[in-house]
Amino acid sequence: MTTKPLKPMLPEGPHSKSAQTRAMIVAAAARQFRFEGYTATTMRKIAELAEMEAGSIYYHFESKEEILGEVLELGLRRLYNEVDIILTAAAIQKADFRETFSKLIDTHLNFLLTESDFTSVNIRNFPTLPEPLRKSHRPLRRAYSDLWNGFLTEAQDAGVIRTDMAIAPLRQFVLGALNWTVEWYDPDRYPVSALSERLSKLLLEGMALDTGSTLVLAAEDKPQNSTVPAKVERKSARTRTKVLSAAARIIRDRGYKAATMRAIATEAGIEAGSVYYHFGSKEEILDKVLDKGLRDLLDGVAETVSDAHTYPNGQSKIAAAIKTHMAYLFRSSEFTSANIRIYGQLPKDVRTRHWPVRHEYAKLWDSILDEAQKAGCIRSDIKIVPLRQVMLGALNWTVEWFDPGRNHAGEYYSLQELTEMLQKLLLGGLLKQN
Repeated sequence: MTTKPLKPMLPEGPHSKSAQTRAMIVAAAARQFRFEGYTATTMRKIAELAEMEAGSIYYHFESKEEILGEVLELGLRRLYNEVDIILTAAAIQKADFRETFSKLIDTHLNFLLTESDFTSVNIRNFPTLPEPLRKSHRPLRRAYSDLWNGFLTEAQDAGVIRTDMAIAPLRQFVLGALNWTVEWYDPDRYPVSALSERLSKLLLEGMALDTGSTLVLAAEDKPQNSTVPAKVERKSARTRTKVLSAAARIIRDRGYKAATMRAIATEAGIEAGSVYYHFGSKEEILDKVLDKGLRDLLDGVAETVSDAHTYPNGQSKIAAAIKTHMAYLFRSSEFTSANIRIYGQLPKDVRTRHWPVRHEYAKLWDSILDEAQKAGCIRSDIKIVPLRQVMLGALNWTVEWFDPGRNHAGEYYSLQELTEMLQKLLLGGLLKQN
């Protein structure tokens, strides 16, 4: 974990010793939540980082949950206020859309990556928090979304950005590409300003050179059923598969902490003690769920892009790979969506064990994009690795907000509609096409 000095977030004005101590506790907690995750953080660890006795924390906060609530509020409140100032000034000055968009991107990324542990905590931990905690912070998150909705709606009404898609998923696409940077970008190696500039250009213009051609495939939906064994299994193997599927669903929907052995057994429809005939621990189950999720995804995308007859050029392969990635997130494999959703909250040793297969998947995408770039299908001024990171970030973040079972009339999309939207945006960009 980083050893940068803590930056307490104090309100303006005079501060009592108690207020200063409380601020140090919250800053220490934010650092722990950001890099170790909510589940792995304890009151003792927070106290150690704040350089105080563990028992002293309870004079200021009753629980870890109370501290987290304050961290979540502070992180998003500051970001909301800053974006609100930018949009208000832009409206008064009638600023250019691209200029304002770039400022918003830079501000959001700086809060995530350099300015505030608090904002990163909000992004990384919110999806898997207990429902009561999430419920109390939804109004502020909705207010922040409304700022972006208003900005994008005004641009769409003015004919500046695309009019062939609804604002809500458009905003989610932009914020998803930004929010996923907390999982991969190292601001100590590269300045955030460089990322902001490249990301703004990519989101606005897309990666494709020929945006006048058809960018979206009307590809058939091939049934990808990786969770169903290809041959008849013995009863013990079927039970193992059932247990792993149950664990993946719990982890995906409620987080790692909720996946107790008893909860997994209940979800799988077996006796709690029976789980131990097949797996020695919850950690063993987690490892197998994570590994299967990534390997399903890797094998599925590799098989798709190997079909040179159906996908003969770089753009078609990229679009097909996007489609397959989304299919595994939402239709083909609960293991994949579980992996994507909780990876950022996992202990470092667990993430390290699964790095090789994640690296293999990243290399597959790099080869797809590199081939397309060398063939002149995508712009030569885009660096492949950051492009892949942004693309996968935009795709992966959909697990945090998209519900394929929701009525997709109006602004609610079906999985196919959302996939086509992502293909258009990543290849053709946000700006209105001529």
